[in-house]
Amino acid sequence: MNMNEDLKQSLKEAGVKFVRIIWCDNANVIRAKAAHINYLEDYIDNGVGITMAQQALPVMYDSVVPETGLGPIGEVRLMPDWSTLKILPYAEGHAQVLSDMVISETGTVWEHCPRGFLRRQIENLAEKGLIIQAALENEFFLLRKTAEGTLEPADDTVFSATGSMNLHRAFINDVADALIAQGVEVEGYYPESGPGQQEVNVRYVEAMQAADQQIVYRETVRGVAIQHGMIASFLPKILEDKAGSGCHINFSLWRDGANISGDPQQATSISPEAGAFTAGILDHLPALCAVTIPSKTSYRRIRPHFWAGAFRSWGHQNREAAVRVCKNKEGTRANRLEFKTADATANPYLALGALIATGLDGLQRNLALPDEVAIDPGLIPEEERKTKGIDLLPQNLGEALDAFQQDDVLLEAMGTLAKSFAAVRQNEWEFLKDLSLEEEVNLLAERY
Repeated sequence: MNMNEDLKQSLKEAGVKFVRIIWCDNANVIRAKAAHINYLEDYIDNGVGITMAQQALPVMYDSVVPETGLGPIGEVRLMPDWSTLKILPYAEGHAQVLSDMVISETGTVWEHCPRGFLRRQIENLAEKGLIIQAALENEFFLLRKTAEGTLEPADDTVFSATGSMNLHRAFINDVADALIAQGVEVEGYYPESGPGQQEVNVRYVEAMQAADQQIVYRETVRGVAIQHGMIASFLPKILEDKAGSGCHINFSLWRDGANISGDPQQATSISPEAGAFTAGILDHLPALCAVTIPSKTSYRRIRPHFWAGAFRSWGHQNREAAVRVCKNKEGTRANRLEFKTADATANPYLALGALIATGLDGLQRNLALPDEVAIDPGLIPEEERKTKGIDLLPQNLGEALDAFQQDDVLLEAMGTLAKSFAAVRQNEWEFLKDLSLEEEVNLLAERY
């Protein structure tokens, strides 16, 4: 038997009937084409074709955004990365595999491929002898549909309430089991502050695996929720006066198998390299927002005093700063950094890739960290904030996209992908900017 037959036979024995070939587009909609097990060998070496215009679709509908430069002409192949193959515990008879977008004539990864973009940034970081470990920290809402078809939270509890744990015990257990069955390590869980809001934390891994893991995570949570008669939504804001949902990016820099993010000799507790990397992120943060908080709804959450990182600043255990520094258990050195200005409307490959690109710019220019902010920056008088460079971040997606279009580092790093990405998100902004929160939730809650 050859590898194709071995793979096909093992999947058949596991009861798999379809293998979903997954991609994630510029709007962060997870999509797939599925191969039936009887014809799987046709897809193992050749993948499956999609029109290039798939990277030109906004979140609202399947209508091509012409400003992307992509249209009805041209096709790429979704080439499965078989190392990511997982049998889906929540979808009987189905498996999934993540893919790269490849130009069939040349065999090269298409320049609009989000996964290819992240891979390039990882390679650029590796040239400096560094890797980045990351864990994406998701919050999400559990919702139920009423008889009238509207959505309401699945409970009305508060932060870490054991009542919520009891109510959703079976759901959380099934999510954890399903993630672990797919190779994702679950570290912990607690109910978050909003009604029906939950958080299940997973273990850090290398950057590409972290982005892949985010696709697995979102699909698993939503799939298990359906089994329990609920809808899981990662939309950043569901209720105007309640907490929103973020997807904080926790990361650390490593060299030769050792975490080099901290240095007890530095007053900041951060190593010079990690400091310059973080300074690069802060330097480009207004433009970075277009990639890491890229929906109109994102900016309903990024507000002062909501612990969402609304200011360009950093601080030790400061949950109002855009970057929170977390020390080791001895309290002597930084162990990881938490980038708070991110949510799950962001394509994880683009978000992590952009984070690395801006951090690399900080390394290359040897940028110095600004002064630490040790209090809630929203309590600092505006004039004092200005003198210290503690800027309020863009107030809406339109402002963030304007900053993105003027950021040469991100535009160069993303290349042609920057055009299609910005065009899709600009189209979304223009369509959604006048909608009420209720209208946004009705349209987008089940997309994210």
